[in-house]
Amino acid sequence: MGSNAKKNIIYSIVLLLMVAIVYLYRQNTTVTQAEPDPLTSGRLVLSGNTMGTNYRVVYLDQLERNFQNSVDSLLIVFNQSLSTYIPDSEISRFNKGDSLIFESPFFYPVLVSSQEIFNLTDGAFDPTVGPLVNLWGFGPEGPQLKDSLRIAQLLPLVDFNNIVFDDQQVKKIKPGVYLDFSANAKGYGVDIVAEFLYNQGIENYLVEIGGELVARGVNEKGELWKVGVSRPEEEGRAEDLFSVIALNNLAMATSGNYRNYYEADGMKISHTIDPKTGRPVRHGLLSATVIADDCMTADALATALMVMGTEKAISLQKKQGDFEIFLIYNNEEGNLSSYVSEGLKPYLSFVNN
Repeated sequence: MGSNAKKNIIYSIVLLLMVAIVYLYRQNTTVTQAEPDPLTSGRLVLSGNTMGTNYRVVYLDQLERNFQNSVDSLLIVFNQSLSTYIPDSEISRFNKGDSLIFESPFFYPVLVSSQEIFNLTDGAFDPTVGPLVNLWGFGPEGPQLKDSLRIAQLLPLVDFNNIVFDDQQVKKIKPGVYLDFSANAKGYGVDIVAEFLYNQGIENYLVEIGGELVARGVNEKGELWKVGVSRPEEEGRAEDLFSVIALNNLAMATSGNYRNYYEADGMKISHTIDPKTGRPVRHGLLSATVIADDCMTADALATALMVMGTEKAISLQKKQGDFEIFLIYNNEEGNLSSYVSEGLKPYLSFVNN
């Protein structure tokens, strides 16, 4: 048996123990319970809070097993690894130090995936952009004073090549490098919960965390799971849908600039920071939806496309071909337009408002 296989077995055992400990603890606390659905036998709905947002899990199980506590426990362990909002999480300890020996099974896979998307997008996706995200007021510490000199000081630290890692540990090449997986951690969390359900023998489910989703099988009507894409308007309501996408055993993530922003000195400051310039992006792309095999990849790509802009996003998808995209943007005349990649067209329908 190779070292990687042994390591994976150890990781699995450690994860199960961690989940079990948290699960037993939560038995003595108040937690959200599975939402009963009296109209549909075997359909269960779980919901709760995680990663500063909400999650919702819908699955079909003729045994009507309630996985609420297990899902909550799993997400607690996940956040203890990758949340920058938890001071003693693995990632927070790495950011304060210069290296980290992995304790959970989550850190290494997210590094591998991040490196792949970083290379694929020529650095448009870069988890080391965290200091600039924080500087512009979208991190754990809230808005901070920013000026051109401070941006210039931080830019040399923004490069995923400033860290090295293997399947045991991660190290900084430059002191002060800061990792932040907020652009793909929600997607990764969706994948983790989906994998848990699969391992319980669940074949039909929809997992969503903060708008990022994985769908497998069919819903209670025997149809593909359908999810909506919101109309990209600053004052738009959650129910103002622009389109509906049917997910055929795939993951979906959407990134946009139209709501997560603030105004300063009469300017709108977008939460999407270009890792190369250190400044918020300014282009006509309003929303990027990515359909991929896994949600961590879809989440990271959606962020990268929002950095790249409409034309470069379309070019990358056509070149790669292993993911689909739906873009909403302002054209040269300032009118709302959209682009749908060929492979997605049979699964997308527009909503008339």
